[in-house]
Amino acid sequence: MNFIFKPIVRILLNAGILYLLTQLVPTIVFTGGWKFFVIGGVVLGLINLVIKPIMKLLSFPAMLITGGLFNIVINMAVLWFLKYFIAAIQMEGVTLFFPNFATYAIGAVVFGLINWAAGLII
Repeated sequence: MNFIFKPIVRILLNAGILYLLTQLVPTIVFTGGWKFFVIGGVVLGLINLVIKPIMKLLSFPAMLITGGLFNIVINMAVLWFLKYFIAAIQMEGVTLFFPNFATYAIGAVVFGLINWAAGLII
């Protein structure tokens, strides 16, 4: 039962993180309502499972030099991958838009703080 329950909880948690992110950073524009959050939760879960560990491993020297601040760059990349994969899926009415680089940076900081808080709760 845990095999079925755990992925569903992660998808819901990622969907909640996306919801908080879009509420706290008003310049992030999305369409699709609940479909966006479900699809985004699945895509974000896959990114966190496959791509993010590889990025963290490759950026370990930069993490040591910057004292962990390079996590912001990694989170920016995660948000870019999320935008890219949502666009690649081409679900009708589901989009994600970051108007500029500053929105990625602010979103990455907020995303990191929300993930940190979620890790403390869980």
